[in-house]
Amino acid sequence: MRVKVFNREGRLVGPVEVAPVVRSDAEWRERLTPEQFWVARGKGTERPFCGTLLDNKRKGVYACVCCGLPLFASAGKFHSGTGWPSFFEPVAAENVVTEVDRNHGMVRTEILCARCACHLGHVFEDGPPPTGLRYCVNPESLTFTDEADLARLADPAAG
Repeated sequence: MRVKVFNREGRLVGPVEVAPVVRSDAEWRERLTPEQFWVARGKGTERPFCGTLLDNKRKGVYACVCCGLPLFASAGKFHSGTGWPSFFEPVAAENVVTEVDRNHGMVRTEILCARCACHLGHVFEDGPPPTGLRYCVNPESLTFTDEADLARLADPAAG
């Protein structure tokens, strides 16, 4: 699969070829907290206004809690009033994939990490310009790295 990653200088590069991250539920449970596992691997949804990243105003990048793939940048974050961190675009289109979600009597578009299929949340068509999209993300499925520390997210695939 081809995604964009950070290099050792803290710059987003690519797309580069990376291997998918596949683990058993037992392996994921060892790596994640129970809440993270429930959201990221069990497709759960956190209660609104509870996540630690909702009011985060720092500049940086939000990455997948399971595999570390960069997913959203603070520059794309906006206050939606919904109770979950919301972004109008991913850091790179190829880093997020979508699937139709027909659970709970609704039809929604689920968003997942392209590398490990971590459940992130859903995307809706009621966001702000320039995309008109609202990527509504569960904070338990994300980690945050400050802009000054982006080189820490360096992926070996970045060269």
